[in-house]
Amino acid sequence: MGGTERTGEARVRLPQLRLDELLEELQARLDAARGTRDRVHSLLEAVLSVGRELDLEQALHSIVEAAAALVDAQYAALGVIGPDGKRLSAFHTVGVTDEQIARIGPYPQGHGILGELIHHPEPLRLTKLSEHSASYGFPPHHPPMNTFLGVPIRVRDQVFGNLYLTEKRGGVQFDEEDEAVLSTLAVAAGVAIDNARLYEDSRLRERWLRANAEITHSLMSGSAHTEVLRLIADRARENTGAALALVATPMKDTDSLTVELAVGRGATAHLGLVLPVDASLIGHAFASASPVTSADVSKDERISAAPERFGGLGPAVGVPIGSGADGVRGVVLLARETGRVPFTDKEIEPLQGFAAQAAIAMELAERRADAEQIAVLQDRDRIARDLHDLAIQRLFATGMTLQSAGRLIEHAEASERVARAVDDLDETIKIIRSTIFGLRSREGGAGKGLRARAVRAVGEAAGVLGFPPSIRMEGLIDTDVPAEIADDVIAVLSEALTNIARHARAGRADVVLETDGREVRLTVSDDGVGIPDGGRRSGLRNMADRAEQSGGELTVNRPDTGGTTLVWRVPVRG
Repeated sequence: MGGTERTGEARVRLPQLRLDELLEELQARLDAARGTRDRVHSLLEAVLSVGRELDLEQALHSIVEAAAALVDAQYAALGVIGPDGKRLSAFHTVGVTDEQIARIGPYPQGHGILGELIHHPEPLRLTKLSEHSASYGFPPHHPPMNTFLGVPIRVRDQVFGNLYLTEKRGGVQFDEEDEAVLSTLAVAAGVAIDNARLYEDSRLRERWLRANAEITHSLMSGSAHTEVLRLIADRARENTGAALALVATPMKDTDSLTVELAVGRGATAHLGLVLPVDASLIGHAFASASPVTSADVSKDERISAAPERFGGLGPAVGVPIGSGADGVRGVVLLARETGRVPFTDKEIEPLQGFAAQAAIAMELAERRADAEQIAVLQDRDRIARDLHDLAIQRLFATGMTLQSAGRLIEHAEASERVARAVDDLDETIKIIRSTIFGLRSREGGAGKGLRARAVRAVGEAAGVLGFPPSIRMEGLIDTDVPAEIADDVIAVLSEALTNIARHARAGRADVVLETDGREVRLTVSDDGVGIPDGGRRSGLRNMADRAEQSGGELTVNRPDTGGTTLVWRVPVRG
């Protein structure tokens, strides 16, 4: 009896146990289905969220955040592959603080495991990062990372970048489902990035069109030449994200360009700089009438004068204003900060179009100015003709009448007054003739301005020095400096450069010629051995005498950094 009861109880417990197991399995499957449903829902939300972004930078950040949330990773990053297809040009992270980033140092360039995905754009899942053959450790202050999951992001069959996920929360490994979810997000990310790029391209084209319209309107409305150049430099710098923009134009009667305008980082060091066409980056763009790029302008050999002016700057491009057929009117040089991406063909193309449009607008403005000048000259000719044919003839006739009448006047004082009146008429005729000559004369002094003479003097000294000196000019040098003082400036400049060649044993010389309308100042400096004690100083005395004769002064300094700095200054207004 007792045995029968125990057997019945066992039979009751056995179905109960099996039922509990089935219920637990069913619950697990329900939880898994619910988890899958929630994950699919999260993936759909992530796809929608990423797809809504039109700003590229914001879209990239949203992709990283969504990736970290979907696979429950502690750290996530998106590396954008640069134009060369070998290195990362940008890096967006989640999970690492700004303080940690500052301690770690520069963002990775795409070596090690990150480079593995660049070279082999296929999903990569690792249990331990350090065990992979491409891994070579982390920099100091980098948080520890072991588990890893990476997938490429493709945009129109081209690999745009890679998603990197590390340290799945809870200490577990990334699984196939994580890889599938992340790969799905990567596809959606590619579409979102493509949309953001297209939107950014359309906005950029709109900005270039607006800039062209602005420049054309400015030129056609009669704005000053300098204002138009500033507008060109400002808009080019803004639309390309450059830190520095220079506009150089050709100098008349010389084989040189002068930097008429500079805006941005270190602009004052470039303003007025004179550059040779055949030995400078800007000159190469001018001579070839085509864009010239530099990966690092601070170290480029084509920067002939003082490369340190480009300190802190890296990628650069020089774009001609105009074309070879119509004549290049100048060059726009744009430079980005060190570490920024180089200028791509995609960026240079609209910049070329912008510069070409600016050249056309400048051409139209010059034609209008020429027409106005012709009208002025024609008016001068008419005035001169009227003065000659009418005023002088009538004055001459009046003088002849007075001379004839003077012979008939018997009163001595009256006769003397008439004679004086005739003399006054003669002087008036001379003044009018001088005025006519001035109206009809043309500028015949091409190439005789102080600017051109200074450039020629520096160019002639290059052969004696063994290197080309740099020259920078500021102010209305041809307008404000009288001819006699201009002669002294050239004499002093030639003497100073000759002294450097003879005595300084220098490897560099810099010339700065500037005027503010009140005085002209010439500064010549070198990095040589300086002026020796007890040496001949006849040349310096001659320079000082020239300055004193015009009410100015000469100062010679020996800076702590070495070399000699000569400053010659005289007033140009009494």
